[in-house]
Amino acid sequence: MNNISVDFAILEKVSLMIVISGPSGVGKDSVLRALKNSSLPIHHVVTVNTRAPRPDEKEGVDYFFVSREKFEEMITNDEFIEYSHVYDDYKGVPKNQIREAMNSGKDVVLRLDVQGAEKIKKIYPQAILIFLLPSSQEDWFKRLGGRRLSHEKDLDTRIATVKDELIKARDFDYLVVNKQNQLSQTVHVIEAIITAEHQRANPRKITI
Repeated sequence: MNNISVDFAILEKVSLMIVISGPSGVGKDSVLRALKNSSLPIHHVVTVNTRAPRPDEKEGVDYFFVSREKFEEMITNDEFIEYSHVYDDYKGVPKNQIREAMNSGKDVVLRLDVQGAEKIKKIYPQAILIFLLPSSQEDWFKRLGGRRLSHEKDLDTRIATVKDELIKARDFDYLVVNKQNQLSQTVHVIEAIITAEHQRANPRKITI
């Protein structure tokens, strides 16, 4: 037995890129906040945004809020891995955060709209895309109502957008239902996805 030499350490440990996306009002921010308390070694990438912060949002925690001029300067300096223009505002994913997190051995989690998730998949095919769904149309309308939509036209725009996004959802790797008042269950499912992805025989390697 002492003369036998077998190396079973063939499971590679790599940092994953996980994208949490889905329609407006599905609870992406709540899921991300809960994932921050996960026991898994993950880093939530804080994206840059040009819209005004909501009352419950904190600078540097939920987003980095900058002016359009500052955002366009960052575009010129090639500081984003991707950026998009949605609802008259810019959103972008900064490169430096992702590099630093992956170099430390952590998985990176990005919260992006569907347009941004599509771009990430084209740039990084090995990224893991998770599409959050509400449990029903009624649930979705209830969530949107809480946002105090300013006028009917805004709601019409969101309905048209979500129908298009649901078509694109089939291009994602996973569909996860985020039921109202069952946030812990949603997070448990996402944690299980991340854990399973780390057991892949051929890991999803990302290079920034």
